[in-house]
Amino acid sequence: MYTGKLIFSQVMEHLPLHVFHQCVDRYHGNFKVKEFTCLDQYLCMAFAQLTYRESLRDIEACLHAQKNKLYHMGIRAPVSRNTLANANKVRD
Repeated sequence: MYTGKLIFSQVMEHLPLHVFHQCVDRYHGNFKVKEFTCLDQYLCMAFAQLTYRESLRDIEACLHAQKNKLYHMGIRAPVSRNTLANANKVRD
């Protein structure tokens, strides 16, 4: 069994994190955010896009199925449907 990095992590390595963090800082994306950061939101939405998820419930169910691997995917905060809905509503 292969024990290296997950495919999702390998794909997300091509995201220039310094530019992403500059954009978040410029537009105050993490203002009043305690746990679910903009990076966590982006990674969840990228995962949903790459796996053809169609709804927040579908995203939540798929991420909960991979609960033990979320940290290795780069997602640091727990993901729930309500958290995703609020983040998508409040943040640009």
